Amino acid sequence: MLYAVGVYCLVTKRNMIKLVIGIEILANAANLSFIALSTRLSPEGVLSVDPLGHSFVVISIAIGGSIIAVALAMVVSAYRHYKTLDVRELKRLKW
Repeated sequence: MLYAVGVYCLVTKRNMIKLVIGIEILANAANLSFIALSTRLSPEGVLSVDPLGHSFVVISIAIGGSIIAVALAMVVSAYRHYKTLDVRELKRLKW
């Protein structure tokens, strides 16, 4: 469900900040899937957790934070230069 919300945000929104938020929602959906799929039930009925999935998620969160910081810096730079955040308008300007 979270993945569908992220895709909907990417498809329908034209504001650059909303697109960045949609990308972050997609990354969080992937992280949640890793956590959910790293658990399994043993035949004895004991829930076991694979720490490799958690390690991937921690690394993904760190890298995702860096990527979002760079993306927001690009948004601020585009706004200062062109005075708009509309993606359709920026495409028409042909950097």
